[in-house]
Amino acid sequence: MNVGAIILAAGQGSRYRQMAGADQDKLLAMCEGRDGIVRPVIEQVLRNLPGGVEARLLVTTPDRPEIARLAQSYGCQVLLLASAGMGDSIAAAVAACPALDGWLVVLGDMPFILPSSIERVVEGIEVDTISVPVQDGEFGHPVGFGRSFGTALMALSGDRGAKPLFASAKVVEVAVDDPGVLWDVDLPVALVFQ
Repeated sequence: MNVGAIILAAGQGSRYRQMAGADQDKLLAMCEGRDGIVRPVIEQVLRNLPGGVEARLLVTTPDRPEIARLAQSYGCQVLLLASAGMGDSIAAAVAACPALDGWLVVLGDMPFILPSSIERVVEGIEVDTISVPVQDGEFGHPVGFGRSFGTALMALSGDRGAKPLFASAKVVEVAVDDPGVLWDVDLPVALVFQ
């Protein structure tokens, strides 16, 4: 299946900025990856994408040229969107690549997910399924959506994500041993993975 990654990097990170300073972008904050190398958060996310996911589209706001540059250096197409809403971002990204067999929605502030976990989520994507990693009984990220969800994903808007689609879907729960699927960088203290 030809599954594309949609990397969501348009959020403003207001909780992070409250703690770190209004001029601090959490996606550009330096953190040590699980490989022991220090890079910006968004670069860690991009490096963790497995090679089999060739179609890559990063959604960000026009005022973040450094994020766009990093994304392009990792082979991503960049979609600039004035809205920071998750629903708007997903809808615009799916509309930009509607011919794929599925979409993997990746959050730009989750730098500690193992590539093997992402590969397993991709393997769980079928035309009519939602594939989600499960760590200790809790749903994590990234989440994969099969082709049949394209219209519903393009109908999302505002800051409402795709969670409502789970209610009527065949959900493939992919058990992983990877706390990174639950670890997002909402606050500066989360830059250190434990």
